[in-house]
This record gives sequence, C-alpha cells and structure tokens, in this order.
Amino acid sequence: MVNYLLMIAAELENLTNLEPQGGCDDPNFSYLFKVKCGRCGEVSQKETSVTLSETVALPAGKATTNLIQKCKFCGRDGTVTMIPGRGKPLTQEVSESGKHSPLMLFDCRGYEPIEYVFSGDWKAESIAGTKFHSIDLSGGEYAEYDEKGECPVMISNLRSTFDVVK
Repeated sequence: MVNYLLMIAAELENLTNLEPQGGCDDPNFSYLFKVKCGRCGEVSQKETSVTLSETVALPAGKATTNLIQKCKFCGRDGTVTMIPGRGKPLTQEVSESGKHSPLMLFDCRGYEPIEYVFSGDWKAESIAGTKFHSIDLSGGEYAEYDEKGECPVMISNLRSTFDVVK
C-alpha cells in the first residue's frame, strides 16, 4: 500500500482559495489522471476518473474502494481508494511562495497515479472578496475581471505532482 498526495500549484493573480467547486472533499468532483501499473510499468492511454461518491466492493472482503482497474498489458488488478480530509485550498500566499497545496490523498495498490488533468468546476475568491464559481481550468488558465475589486484576476501556470506520504 502506497499513499499518494495530489499536490497542486498555480500562479494566482489577485485570487486566493482555489479549490474544486464543492471544496477539496467534494463527493461529486472527479479527479482525472493516468495510472502506471506497478507490475509491468505500462501507463494507461486514457485518464482514469475517480470520485469520492462512487465506490465498488473489493472482491475478497467487506471493504470498498473508489476504483478497481485491470492493466490492459499484464492483466493485473489495481485499486485506488480516496482518503478525504487532507486537502486545502491553494492560497495566494502558497502560490507566491512557489509551493504546492495538498488536494486529495489516494491509497493506491498495484498502480501509481501520474499526470493529473485539471478538469471539472473550480472556485476561487478575489482579494476584494468576489467569489468566482464554475471556473474551467481544462484549458490550462483562467482570466476574468473583478468588477467589485476593479482588477483583473488570473490563474496560470497550473502544475501538479503526486507525493508519496506515509
């Protein structure tokens, strides 16, 4: 069992508190990433989608997981189980320091998550307090104008990494 913590970073201009629309533990937010097989090293061609609200029973027991997937190359099964409670919004202070903010913890057995894809609806708040909802980051950036704060707001240079944690 290896736990991987999805860490995100971005350049935030006049924005703070970037996170999925329903918060870091949103049960309906889909996390998309590719997986690498722990046995043969094959990387999935398509992104795998994992959502907190979707669970499946494990074949040998009473526990559940969020994903069971068979490697198309070697046939080995792997699981990905989401562990909520570790995510925090990306703040302007963390962004300016160049550091990453934790988003979600994944317990992976037989797979290693790689290449996170920014998708779904996100939210952020301007430094003037204006709330921006349904932000689409699939294009790699976001730009808007804050009427209340009379300033442009922007999200750019999106980055992610999966850190191994104990």
